[in-house]
Amino acid sequence: MAGAQPGVHALQLKPVSVPESLRKGSKFMKWDDDSTAVTPVTLRVDPQGYFLYWIDQNKVSDAYTPSLIEKGGTKTSVDINKDAKLRELLDMGNMVGRIENKMLTVVSGPDMVNITYLNFMAFQEDVAKEWAEELFDLASNLLAQNMSRESCLEKVSLFLPPTCSIFRMFSADRKRVETALENCNLPSGRVGIRKYFTLELYKIFLSNICPRPEIDTIFSEIGAKSRPYLTVEQLTDFINNKQRDPRLNEILYPPLKTEQVELLIEKYEPNVRQISVEGFTRYLSGDENSVVPPEKLDQNEDMALPLSHYFINSSHNTYLSAGQLAGNSSVEMYRQVLLSGCRCVELDCWKGRATDEEPVITHGFTMTTEISFKEVIEAIAECAFKTSPYPVILSFENHVDSPKQQAKMAEYCRSIFGDALLTEPLEKYPLEPGMPLPSPQELMGKILIKNKKNSPKSPEDNTKKKLSDQACSTLTDSSGVLEPSPNPGMVPFFLIILEAESEDEEDDDDDGKKSSMDEGTAGSEAFATEEMSNLVNYIQPVKFHSFEASKKVGRSYQMSSFVETKGLEQLTKSPVEFVEYNKLQLSRIYPKGTRVDSSNYMPQVFWNAGCQLVALNFQTIDLPMQLNLGMYEYNGKSGYRLKPEFMRRPDKHFDPFTENTVDGIVANTLSVKIISGQFLSDKKVGTYVEIEMFGLPVDTRRKAFRTKTSQGNAVNPVWEEEAITFKKVVLPTLASLRIAVFEEGGKFIGHRIIPVSAIRPGYRYIGLRNEKNQALTLPALFVYVEVKDYVPDTFADVIEALSNPIRYVNLMEQRAKQLAALTLEEEEEVDCHLTTHYIKDANLTVRETAFERYPSISPNLPVEKGNANSVLLSALIVSCLLALL
Repeated sequence: MAGAQPGVHALQLKPVSVPESLRKGSKFMKWDDDSTAVTPVTLRVDPQGYFLYWIDQNKVSDAYTPSLIEKGGTKTSVDINKDAKLRELLDMGNMVGRIENKMLTVVSGPDMVNITYLNFMAFQEDVAKEWAEELFDLASNLLAQNMSRESCLEKVSLFLPPTCSIFRMFSADRKRVETALENCNLPSGRVGIRKYFTLELYKIFLSNICPRPEIDTIFSEIGAKSRPYLTVEQLTDFINNKQRDPRLNEILYPPLKTEQVELLIEKYEPNVRQISVEGFTRYLSGDENSVVPPEKLDQNEDMALPLSHYFINSSHNTYLSAGQLAGNSSVEMYRQVLLSGCRCVELDCWKGRATDEEPVITHGFTMTTEISFKEVIEAIAECAFKTSPYPVILSFENHVDSPKQQAKMAEYCRSIFGDALLTEPLEKYPLEPGMPLPSPQELMGKILIKNKKNSPKSPEDNTKKKLSDQACSTLTDSSGVLEPSPNPGMVPFFLIILEAESEDEEDDDDDGKKSSMDEGTAGSEAFATEEMSNLVNYIQPVKFHSFEASKKVGRSYQMSSFVETKGLEQLTKSPVEFVEYNKLQLSRIYPKGTRVDSSNYMPQVFWNAGCQLVALNFQTIDLPMQLNLGMYEYNGKSGYRLKPEFMRRPDKHFDPFTENTVDGIVANTLSVKIISGQFLSDKKVGTYVEIEMFGLPVDTRRKAFRTKTSQGNAVNPVWEEEAITFKKVVLPTLASLRIAVFEEGGKFIGHRIIPVSAIRPGYRYIGLRNEKNQALTLPALFVYVEVKDYVPDTFADVIEALSNPIRYVNLMEQRAKQLAALTLEEEEEVDCHLTTHYIKDANLTVRETAFERYPSISPNLPVEKGNANSVLLSALIVSCLLALL
């Protein structure tokens, strides 16, 4: 984002390091949720940290990739106290320590709902603790999640399960596999192939099964010609002119020198001062050529600014695992959402049964199930700061009309969160008009409560707001089904009412108009008791009246929520004012009530206005959620992204609908050419690629480009097509490029979402991700990217002359000859000597004009020979300045 701190970023990301104890392995007892059978195993991680696996009776199990593990913790997914048989099997009688402290649960899955649990029990508590911590570190390592193409291929080679033959891995074309094996002098039978594979032989096999003629072409074009190598000078020129980002400051990020390139050649090629096509292929696959530089993945944005200056990863109705009207509520969703990097979760709180007086979380007036409020608070405490140290916001929607149960809620928050709960404002940031919010840095490790805050009033004014009508009182205690009326004279009926957010219901309009279906009609929140009100400080929800009224009040600690339709309405009517509002105060956007399938709106629309808490349904990994995952993958996956500077500065005003360049921001020109794909599918099927961009309305281009469909080839399709160019990306710091791959029938294979400001130019591999943004090991695209500062067509020739004056002079001479030829009579010939003088005289005219205007520049510069181009360059620079003035 635009808020990256100036200067060269010192990378804080650490490469994967597997402790010796995990490499050697530890003894565990293993069991599955659906079985009480307990098996002794040895749990191990390979030295590179690619796989978690276990050995059962000398047989290696299936392997799990740590980067796909969502949680490694000492909490088990089943209550062993309720399963007497399981506890009896685990309790050996003479074991030291509590069973609960020896548990290790590994959670993984393709999304946040369909997850799998692996349950283990260590024989010592310290062993379980070490494994839980180390596995989580491996799973959350950002460098491992963004490994190079070379590492991906190495990963596949290191652990081919015996049950999966090489034919199953590359099942798209059996004949192709057999031919590749024969070329490697390997047996082409189906049994025992794995034992022959060394890493080097495996790479040779891959080069046979997936030949890369396009790299041979590139190698030849950049200088090899008929020779089988590139010189160090040619490779230096290629790296600095093709692979280097021209947007970088040349002082802070200088081009590579010959000595540095020599070291690169030593790394990828045994030859001295020259590189073969094989070494060149390895170089393109190496760490130096990742499509996103590591410093962009790292936490590199200034975190010391007010909270309102950040986009904050936010969830809507966090507890739901399916639709909005029916299905299960889940405590585990809070763990999954927080571990994904979310920093704002929602809790819809309702009064529990009279038998135990325990508050619950559910979606009111629907058939969704209930979960324990206390268990949710415990889950949040467990996972709040595992992924990010920055503050977590709990968005309470409090419908508990029982003072006793509200007191319990407050007590659970205080006792379970402990010192992490922020109960008093910071001394430097009192709750006063005109004061900014504290920064994420100052709120590190803190949990903030968003709930109604009672303003000081007389006791008689603090009357409870009643929650409900008869429909509410007929809600059953578990399923949420509304019972028919007991009155025999009435026709039985069932009613489902969609819920609204609290802030929009807080002060109903006097005209008594019904809320729209978008906002919902669930009724007001309950009156906040003193115990709950005392927990609220910097996130105080209020009903929104107008931007002007909010500006006059100037209370940064007051915030409002907008259903997506109301948010769009405000954005359409008052775009500049919406951005101004978000400089001081927080705004929260949430899905409209008619999204009963838990679909999502496009978050980009509200990021463009600077809205911080753009809340989405995390259980639905649709395109909007995919964009959200892509957005928050960066800045160390902290859940916070600093807004562009002009969205923060009080002296700047920004219109999200602008079509012009933004003051202080250099627009970009981006060009992407899809060259080829590798191992896109294990089926013999055609594939195609789509490219689109999301950003400001002027920058957004949905389905901007689509390749042709490859003919039955998903292993190494090559697309000989023109590049797609985004001529003018007005705001690259808020624009994202999405490249997606599909089978010929439209089935999704994988995609990648990359900020325009982060993408590297040059020849790059783009490793594909699944819907949840998890890396797919083998599928990848090979692309060529050009990115540069945008130049209006008016100055395109001038910029070309500045960057390549010799070529410009030659072009001018050529044009002069062409013009002269048009004016000649039939028998006349072109006088090249006169034409050259014409060019020189024209250039001198430009120079003299510039020198008249800027007399401090000496006009007495020699024009002959080697100095001619530098004089022309100087003249062009001055003339360009004149044109701009």
